[in-house]
Amino acid sequence: MKSKKYTQSFIVFCLLYMLLLIGDKEDMAWWLKPVLIPILISIVSVSEPFKTQKTLLLALFCSWIGDVLLLFADQNALFFISGLVSFLVAHLIYIYLFHQQEIQYNRKSYLKFIPIVAVYLLVMLSFLWDTLQEMKIPVTVYAIVISMMLFMSIKAFFQWGKPSNFWVLIGAILFVISDSILAINKFHSPVPMSSFWIMSTYLGAQFCIVNSILKYNSKILA
Repeated sequence: MKSKKYTQSFIVFCLLYMLLLIGDKEDMAWWLKPVLIPILISIVSVSEPFKTQKTLLLALFCSWIGDVLLLFADQNALFFISGLVSFLVAHLIYIYLFHQQEIQYNRKSYLKFIPIVAVYLLVMLSFLWDTLQEMKIPVTVYAIVISMMLFMSIKAFFQWGKPSNFWVLIGAILFVISDSILAINKFHSPVPMSSFWIMSTYLGAQFCIVNSILKYNSKILA
């Protein structure tokens, strides 16, 4: 019951946050942003205990730290770098989290998608390369890690049961879209309504991943 209330609160706060961004009220949205991921943390905290619960909470906590640090990215480049590192750690934890889940179907079809993920990685880096300057190495490392996270979600899609496999894949794709828009807007050229597109896909990604892990483990515990 508590989980349902927290989920409803998350949706309401996200909608309010999106409306503020659409209404060009980013100064007000600034104060609301640090509240959003803690609601997801609350959803996981009050759920029935499961084996990978602490791992999921750690990934969300690192994401929240990244959110807070990026609020000050315009003031000092160190805040952006620190935020990037926080999300890098969060993605590494998500990779480990996806790997930790029990396999229901031992399918190898996911291997066919390695070239697709590799193409995304190469195209994105090629597109940004000339404008990255001193950020070439950090962005390359980050791009490799998020591509690995995407690939692990594809693997999960073929090895987990429904509907968890759909949720985790959608979440990972939204995360890639969010980070891609952020990178293009930051290093290449301005993206119209960038804050709205970055945050809507990011929040959707986090919600979908949390939902996938909770649904997957609720079936195991049942």
